[in-house]
Amino acid sequence: MAQRIHAKALVHFDTIRRCGSIRQAARQLHLSSSALNRQLLELESQIGAPLFERLTAGLRLTPTGEVLARHVIHVLQDAQRMSIELEALQGLKTGHVDLITVEALTHAFVPAILEQMGRQHPNVSTSVRIAGSRRAAEEVESGSADLAISFLYQRNSGLRQLAVAPFAIGAVVPPDHPLACREAVTFTQCAQYPLVLPSPEISIYEALEPLLRACRAPLQVIMQTSSFELMKQMARQGRGVAFVNRLGIEEELRQGTLVHLPVKKAMPSLLGIYVRSGRSMPPAIERFCQLAVEQLQQRQHQAS
Repeated sequence: MAQRIHAKALVHFDTIRRCGSIRQAARQLHLSSSALNRQLLELESQIGAPLFERLTAGLRLTPTGEVLARHVIHVLQDAQRMSIELEALQGLKTGHVDLITVEALTHAFVPAILEQMGRQHPNVSTSVRIAGSRRAAEEVESGSADLAISFLYQRNSGLRQLAVAPFAIGAVVPPDHPLACREAVTFTQCAQYPLVLPSPEISIYEALEPLLRACRAPLQVIMQTSSFELMKQMARQGRGVAFVNRLGIEEELRQGTLVHLPVKKAMPSLLGIYVRSGRSMPPAIERFCQLAVEQLQQRQHQAS
């Protein structure tokens, strides 16, 4: 049935899958939408079943499409690895790393890895995308990203965890805040002041949710946001007590513009480095992962 599917058809199918739109995929592939649609219809004819549901909001994989997508992800990533390894044998030390991570890590953690990678392997290019931790995991599992550095509380069989480290969640306030003189705080103590809370879609909310449910005091929530930067700025301005770990506020702690107070009984943030289960990694991605693991271990040691 599908023995004679051309490799180009698989590449085009994967591009449509990642874009969720024939029109957007056609732009990436430098084809007309009509030509790409004809190729998709031909592929579906070869397979013998529809690969996408045509919805008003875009395309969604059918069960048959999901089976083909899993196969295509393996084929294309293995082909990428073979190509890079062949180039390496010829002395062309090149490659590309597609990283997806959370906003807080773009301040110091990820730049430190990129600096080392650029210095040691200047011909390896990198793309960095920002997303919530759950979304980052989904992107790696689907093959849309090479690795994720993110905070996950639940293990996922579709991901391989290369390393993980806990980081204490703390209330962050300016040095003149009434709480700033304490070594640690309870959530109830923080609730006596205006609060800046994370939105449910970011991982730190999972750690705070049990404390929010248990708190009997009325809460004055002045803002709820998925932006780490906005939470940090609100805390710096003294507008409200925000909740983060130390990653992403390194410069503010060094300058003394923010104070980080561990919150008693709060689950720690679990920062992990993840790749897709069963994937054979190309040399550039494997080296990037090694540097990421080293950086994680270094940050954990500094926080302990």
